[in-house]
Amino acid sequence: MSTANEQGSQLSTQSNSALYDCNTFNPERKNSRLYNEDLAPLQPEQRNWGWFAIFNVWSNDIQSLFGYTLAASLFLSYGLNGWWVMAAIICSGFIVMLMVNLTGKPSVKYGIPFPVLIRASMGINGANLPAILRAIIGIFWYGVQTYFASTAVAILLTIVIGSPDTTFLGLNSTAWIAFVIVWVFQILLFWAGIEPIKHFLNWAGPLVYVVMVILMAVIWYQSGSELLPAINSIFASGSDYSGNAIQAFTAIVGTMVAYFAAVVINFGDFSRFLRSERDMRLGNLLGLPINMVFFSFIALVITAGTLVIFGEALTNPSDIVDRVDSLPLTIIAALTFFAATVGINMVANFIPPAYDLANLFPKHINFRMGGLITAVIAFFVGALWLSFISKIGIVGFVNTIGAVIAPFFGILVIDYYLIKRQHIDMNDLFSAQPTGAYYYYKGWNIRALIAFAIGALFSIATVLIPALTKLEGYGFLLGAAIGGIVYWVLMRPYAVDPDTIVE
Repeated sequence: MSTANEQGSQLSTQSNSALYDCNTFNPERKNSRLYNEDLAPLQPEQRNWGWFAIFNVWSNDIQSLFGYTLAASLFLSYGLNGWWVMAAIICSGFIVMLMVNLTGKPSVKYGIPFPVLIRASMGINGANLPAILRAIIGIFWYGVQTYFASTAVAILLTIVIGSPDTTFLGLNSTAWIAFVIVWVFQILLFWAGIEPIKHFLNWAGPLVYVVMVILMAVIWYQSGSELLPAINSIFASGSDYSGNAIQAFTAIVGTMVAYFAAVVINFGDFSRFLRSERDMRLGNLLGLPINMVFFSFIALVITAGTLVIFGEALTNPSDIVDRVDSLPLTIIAALTFFAATVGINMVANFIPPAYDLANLFPKHINFRMGGLITAVIAFFVGALWLSFISKIGIVGFVNTIGAVIAPFFGILVIDYYLIKRQHIDMNDLFSAQPTGAYYYYKGWNIRALIAFAIGALFSIATVLIPALTKLEGYGFLLGAAIGGIVYWVLMRPYAVDPDTIVE
């Protein structure tokens, strides 16, 4: 292993040299072991996404069955007035918007996906660490969301073929058939390519809003005049949360941010397809804080309404639709929930692992092969969700998952904006030569690894160690902040001199 002085010398050489014109990509890099066509920078003519596509990415994510279930669980878990929970969810939308604007901007500029962008800070080989962790998380979520999408299909199948009593791993034969149908459908959609997925999202996002509004209206009508007064007090009963109102509010904000953690980290996988940074910012504004206003209100009314009508909280929209005695609504809602959940599964949990796995072995795994590997592993995750994985608790599950990758956000943002001064040598991102700007020590930036380790240990501790339970929900934000600060301290001596940048 090299000494700290050797690595420092390499970093110093990088920071004091004039940067290459980063918008020019040398075709000779196509022979590098780090290159394949799916990881290559997109040319301007290959980018045709506008703000509406990004808006629908968030619409499908927020309105997915798992997204709604998480929000409904937050209304029930902290004993807060329902309006305050709604405000916390909206607040998280503003925070996530600011974060994805930061992580998405480099990929809008260079047209590269997350696992290639992160090479600049972690090193050409070190980038495989966040890539494989992100892939594992994406595969995990993909299996979970596949299960949730299958619950909508199971409602339709039950109408046609009934629901047998015999179960295996918590699922009866009808549920298993639904699960397999969703799993196969998603593979076929992924195989069709990015453009069909975009079109799928563009109609699924608005349609799910229509159905959720109809469902809210039905619940509101059946609840009658009891509903709005109940919102102030109905969620306070049954909660065992011991913190004060401020702690509860911030914990909800942190949990919702953690829910979006994986997409926040690798938002460049989507922003690389955008025509401009303006489209990205407008899509994020409409898709996150503004979208959250409508979503959180719908979730608030429906969750409170189920308590009023049924005497119990139903957090899965499929279960709510199943209880509402309206066959047309049941059919339309089931199809829409299925579409929304499949849509976000494609964008947030299938495409990123496909890129991440391709980044591990670019010469042997392409985008499609990475997607197939994702689907096969995720099948078993989804199959075990109901009987085993869900038993660990949905809020703790989200917080733990977010905590693992949190430091990479801080590292990526600090590196790009403060260390690299928003300039990256595009050719050296695909160079395995020791003289490359991002070779560091044998392809690994040791300082970035130290920052990740410190940030990850602390953020995971806030979730798993009982003595730190007051920090529940803050794992992702704390991990991101600590990882970024440590990285800044370690890398500051090697920051690029603005006077050496060649425009």
